[in-house]
Amino acid sequence: MGELTPTFIELARQLTAAGRRFDRRGWVLGTSGNFSAVVSREPLLLAMTPSGAWKGELAPEDIVQVDDRCQILNGGRKPSAEAPLHVEIARQRHAGSVLHTHSVWATVLSDEHAAQGGLAVHGYEMLKGLEGITTHEHEEWIPILENLQDMGRLAVTVRETLSGHPACHAFLLRRHGLYTWGSTLPDAIRHVEILEFLLETIGRTAERSSHGGDQDSR
Repeated sequence: MGELTPTFIELARQLTAAGRRFDRRGWVLGTSGNFSAVVSREPLLLAMTPSGAWKGELAPEDIVQVDDRCQILNGGRKPSAEAPLHVEIARQRHAGSVLHTHSVWATVLSDEHAAQGGLAVHGYEMLKGLEGITTHEHEEWIPILENLQDMGRLAVTVRETLSGHPACHAFLLRRHGLYTWGSTLPDAIRHVEILEFLLETIGRTAERSSHGGDQDSR
């Protein structure tokens, strides 16, 4: 086991606070979701939530530290099974944090739009909360990937997707949830909140239109 640095200790505190915040919003129910933050870039070390943990009750001492091969360096619990995806995103996007949520709307829309390969979002003021976006006229493409239990294969798909969509701020796993990231942990938290708002808005708007159409046809 390695020494716990002040950076790791502070990131562990912030990750558990994010877990409580997202749990209150219903975005990480049960033991769903997983979070990470970069402790060191060279070598790449991540602070990560453990597998099978309720994010609303995590303590800083529950957070584990892993290297770029997802080997545990600190902590007595297993890291999330999706750790290879976090490593891949941290590398490809030079992200300081990667956050994965399991909201109802992310799950529903990831299935409804899977045939199109992704979901286009445009015209919403909240898009300006995404890093580098300055106008509501921006169109954000959120790729949708098929969910796999083989994390090695899925990590390759993630790498190819991020390479093919260099401007995207997130992707969805079909019938699974949202992955997003940021230069820092606070940036990634902001992206979760912006994207979850947009997904719920799109879902509720489509739901209302569908109900209205049903009424008009009577």
